[in-house]
Amino acid sequence: MSQTARVLSGLIAGIAIGILLAWQAPELGLRIAATVEPFGKLWLNALQMTVVPLVFALVVVGINQASDAAHSGRVARQAILSFVILLTAAASMAALLAPLALSMLQPDPAVAVALRGHATALPIASGGWADALTAIIPSNALAAAAASAMLPLVTFALFFGFALTRIDAAPRAQVVGLLKAVSDAMIVIVHWVLWAAPVGIFALVLALTARSGLGMLQALGIYILLECSLYVLAIVLLVVVAVIVGRQKFGHFMSGLAPVQVVAASTQSSLATLPAMLDSAENKLGYPNRIAGLVLPMAVSLFRITSPIQYIATACFIAWALGVDLGFAQLATGVALSVLVSMGSVGLPGQAIFLATNLPITSAMGLPIAALPVLMAVDAIPDVLATVGNVTADMTATAIVASRNDEQAPSAPPATTA
Repeated sequence: MSQTARVLSGLIAGIAIGILLAWQAPELGLRIAATVEPFGKLWLNALQMTVVPLVFALVVVGINQASDAAHSGRVARQAILSFVILLTAAASMAALLAPLALSMLQPDPAVAVALRGHATALPIASGGWADALTAIIPSNALAAAAASAMLPLVTFALFFGFALTRIDAAPRAQVVGLLKAVSDAMIVIVHWVLWAAPVGIFALVLALTARSGLGMLQALGIYILLECSLYVLAIVLLVVVAVIVGRQKFGHFMSGLAPVQVVAASTQSSLATLPAMLDSAENKLGYPNRIAGLVLPMAVSLFRITSPIQYIATACFIAWALGVDLGFAQLATGVALSVLVSMGSVGLPGQAIFLATNLPITSAMGLPIAALPVLMAVDAIPDVLATVGNVTADMTATAIVASRNDEQAPSAPPATTA
């Protein structure tokens, strides 16, 4: 049985038993929830212990990978700039539309009570904009790491990562190699913990549904619909960007994009879709090999546009379910962190991507993280649209870079007559 199937089996069993208990024996359900909940929290703690070293390593390694790519030439620098702009736009779109869409729906109070009983929110600064501003840069990076304060930790990682790009190549390679090994080791631990995911998710979901009943099932449906809607909107807007900014003719661009999207939907892997993207970019859309052959592999390595959408949508959903209003500072923090974390996390496997990347964003926004494993279990449903969105963004970025190089290419010298 695949990991996804195992996770979904734990989710379904937890939902079924929890709802049955809430319907037939509410008091017994509450007692059983109190009994199984510690096992779910134990599993969640095992996942959470990897987050601080993993996020620090991902950000530092991601900065240095992007720096190395940028030094390979003008086309690479244009590609990275396009990635950052598109990622920021995607995160901002989610931060604007997700709370707006969710505000049109009424959360189930029982779900909020269940989530609040399941975990408490992390402390966030309450002293106004001055405290929020000064909290960005840590006075003690180790203390920030010990407190799992993600925003100051990422700020230090940014300083450290950019500082590494300024030192000699040999010691820099040693440090980056060490942090890459740390990242890989944390992923191994995550895989070990995910082996017990069906049990952990079963315990967490049973506790939640025993307290909230059918309201939790309805809330999960809203979460899936929210993610799918944002992914579809992102795909549409990316095509518009390719037409307007990339100066593509709509029909011509779609003729090259549609086969790529079909392959992405069937494989659910951007890496597996790379050969189809290269073939379509060069043979159907006519992009030069020097551009498509550089931008598309870079995009697969550094660029996953649906990731920040997922991070922000997940945090906004948790806030909505709890009845928490997210302020501008929290949303801005989520947008900034989502761009940084997404560029360092591309290539992480399976469910490890969801937990390792959503945990820092959600916690930095001051929200409980206990619901994340439950959302991870159902995230496999909109994953097809996520892959289609990612490859659409890869092709759009390639179109933008190709159009910029067409504009800047030197004109041919005038023909001389004998």
